[in-house]
Amino acid sequence: MAEAGPGPKVVIWPEASSTFGLAGDPAARAAVSAAAGQAPVLAGTVRFDADDRPRNSLAVVEPGGRLGGLYDKWHLVPFGEFQPSWFPLPFQVVPGGGFAFGDGPATLHVPGLPPFGPIICYEAIYSGELVDESDRPDWLVNITNDAWFGNSSGPRQHLAAARLRAVEEGLPLMRAANTGITAGFDAYGHEIKRLQPNRPGSLIMALPGRLGATTYGRAGLALSASLALVSLLTGGLIRYFTRP
Repeated sequence: MAEAGPGPKVVIWPEASSTFGLAGDPAARAAVSAAAGQAPVLAGTVRFDADDRPRNSLAVVEPGGRLGGLYDKWHLVPFGEFQPSWFPLPFQVVPGGGFAFGDGPATLHVPGLPPFGPIICYEAIYSGELVDESDRPDWLVNITNDAWFGNSSGPRQHLAAARLRAVEEGLPLMRAANTGITAGFDAYGHEIKRLQPNRPGSLIMALPGRLGATTYGRAGLALSASLALVSLLTGGLIRYFTRP
């Protein structure tokens, strides 16, 4: 995906889109940059850290193949991406313990582009935990690989969850998904364009503007907890005053 018309352009590739470790492979980054017409590329990749642990990452490939930034997924899938220590098993489900955890929400700054908040795969389901409020981004980027769900409710539910994050935060969201569903949403959650599942292609769209910080964006999960508490208290009071 890229911004249409005049102004800066950016290309977004899905989770695990590169079979090369972009973080440590300058030749691969140069090839990616050339394929994108020297526009910055936000691509899913696997990288190995200083402890030789794999990380599920988003790499920023700047023009010329420069590595412009990295984001590591921090909400990993239990038994799919890591072996939970809180559920001991006598055998290893994920080889080597799986992926290492990232540090949490981040905002990446790429020269010439509005700052963005990266979201990898199922991190999109974590309400109120995706944006670094100390460095609020202008838009969200969700890369994912939904191939293993097939033609089921999975990709559609995942897309709906990502759309809701745009509404909660008042930020446009661009989503690139292996096998679909690739789509873009404005800060109100209105769908801009969509690429249906299992159809090769690309989307070109202009990046909408963001809104100011929403009430939910400022309060986060405290707002949900407060509403739940009020509902419980209201239900208890009604029962107390209306019982025979």
